[in-house]
Amino acid sequence: MPSATLRLFQNGRIASADSKELVAADLLVDGTGTIVAVGTGLTVPVGAEVIDCAGSVLVPGMFDVHVHAREPGQEHKETLATCSAAALRGGVTGVVLMPDTSPPVDTGNLVKSARDLIAELSAIPMLQSGCLTKGREGKEMAGFSGMASRGVPMLTDADRAVPCPDLLRRCMEYARDFDLLVTSHCDTPALTKAGAINEGRVSYRFGLPGIPAISQEIAIDRDIRVAQHTGAKLHLQQISTERGLQSVRCAKEAGTLVTCEVSPHHLVLTEQDIRDYNTHFKFNPPLRPLADVEALVAGFIDGSIEVLACDHAPHTEFEKSSEFGTAPFGAAGLETTVPLMFDRFIRKGVFGWDLLIERYSAAPRRLVGLAPVAIAEGARAEFFVFDPEGETPVTRETMKTKSPVSPFLGETLAGKVRGTALGAAWHPQG
Repeated sequence: MPSATLRLFQNGRIASADSKELVAADLLVDGTGTIVAVGTGLTVPVGAEVIDCAGSVLVPGMFDVHVHAREPGQEHKETLATCSAAALRGGVTGVVLMPDTSPPVDTGNLVKSARDLIAELSAIPMLQSGCLTKGREGKEMAGFSGMASRGVPMLTDADRAVPCPDLLRRCMEYARDFDLLVTSHCDTPALTKAGAINEGRVSYRFGLPGIPAISQEIAIDRDIRVAQHTGAKLHLQQISTERGLQSVRCAKEAGTLVTCEVSPHHLVLTEQDIRDYNTHFKFNPPLRPLADVEALVAGFIDGSIEVLACDHAPHTEFEKSSEFGTAPFGAAGLETTVPLMFDRFIRKGVFGWDLLIERYSAAPRRLVGLAPVAIAEGARAEFFVFDPEGETPVTRETMKTKSPVSPFLGETLAGKVRGTALGAAWHPQG
């Protein structure tokens, strides 16, 4: 839809990370994408487009630090255009891309190429991360200097661990000197092997090779120790067990510069939810027992886990249609995370919009050196309109991702993102 000179978002309620209360207000956004007025009963300017937000909540745009957009090299799974469309449908107005493209982003020149592609094809701001090791092969360091000069927000080998502790040490030392964040996928390959599901009763019942919890927990302890030794800033991806979370808590108490994230599927699903060898439930780390999920929810609420990140990892339905043991890990997540959090937690009173905004908008931005966004006079418009009485059907037809693979496929989630405002653009969702 072409941008109007002015847009008045009328009769809404504004949510923020600073208060549990929703504040009734109208918003006036000018043609430059700036919020020029906030208040009740604002006069409708001549020629303004009026968007009635009665009953709806205006929420600061979310920011996801763990997204696989697949382009370049794997456009059959996802593209920058379809990834950004999925993000906008889910109220996400910025992301950090993992470097596991083809080729992997492991030099300054490849960072520049990725940024040029993003500028051309993406409808939202995207930050490009860089690899820790060349080709993500875990054998030698990537080109830290060149990537740092191109402004990467973090260094990570995405869904691969750095197997050699001495190489990880050198990576952290260089990252510390360049003031770069090291982001770690905690896994012990010698324990994970060809595992496909959490090791335990469910894996035995399915007859599938299991991934033991200690595979992640040992790696968490190792990476924390290396971070303590080097003084590097460490961010741990996809915490999935109670013991792993306890290690993070202890490290923080000892003064270690460590943060961690959890994915929405690890907050709402358990290994018991896997039915009929459905590969849409195959994740790495795998879905865990209920006790772990309950511990993660508690850690998410008390702040031990600072960041929510969806690990948007689309694969084609053909790829996911193979046997559970050989199907790839991961699923799409950008457009389901906000309605899922509303459906499972906010509408039930487990926590409020303020906590979700802190964990999925403010804290992720601070993690990569960005200022949190706010719905305030003088700020750039970066928010979405959420209807608590609406519904989000999760179907192949409604999803914007190129690969509509999701453990929630076929569900109808409570609440709906009606549209997302990003600068001067308004992206209504059907």
